[in-house]
Amino acid sequence: MKQSIGIDGPAGAGKSTIAKRIAAILQIPYLDTGAMYRGVAVAAKRHGVAFTDEAAIAETVASLDLSVRYSDSGEQHIFVDGEDVTGELRTEEISQGASLVSRVPAVRDRMTELQREVAHAQRVVMDGRDICTNVLPDTPYKFFVTASAEERASRRVKQLKESGQPADYETILHDIIRRDRQDSERAYKPLYCGADTKRIDTTDMTIEEAVEAILSEV
Repeated sequence: MKQSIGIDGPAGAGKSTIAKRIAAILQIPYLDTGAMYRGVAVAAKRHGVAFTDEAAIAETVASLDLSVRYSDSGEQHIFVDGEDVTGELRTEEISQGASLVSRVPAVRDRMTELQREVAHAQRVVMDGRDICTNVLPDTPYKFFVTASAEERASRRVKQLKESGQPADYETILHDIIRRDRQDSERAYKPLYCGADTKRIDTTDMTIEEAVEAILSEV
């Protein structure tokens, strides 16, 4: 496996933005692994499967044709059963669904296989919940990007308002705390910062400062 860069962390910490910038600077592909779990959630919704029905979710992912493709401009697209579902991935329903289906062992195992296939083929920057602890345990470049729940909620509110969408701070903060609990307390391959992973708290950092902190280690 090539020496890819792994970035883990909770929702809203800025890890995807940071990972994309690092990939652009190093001129290597960026893989948004969270989008893959969102693809599973889209598939479950289309099949009428409840996100909490673990047996049905496992059955769905076993026969699921999910692939990652890149446009000519390098933009990542998620295909489910041959259809580009990228435009459906960022709704609040699918966000919550992704957090729930990611707790199913069969889903995590299938996504891990696909992510490792990408990393075996080329050096990439990956971000997610268990990249450093599970997907790329042997890479020397492991980072855990985090921020306070309050700061992450504020960033989300700003992002939504800038796009013209309604945003309630208390509701978003509650959802972030709930998702953190789901991700860190799940029984199978939970989110945590490993002993050999460098922790970067972006609460009081700009994106540029966080990018520099990682690049200085790579």
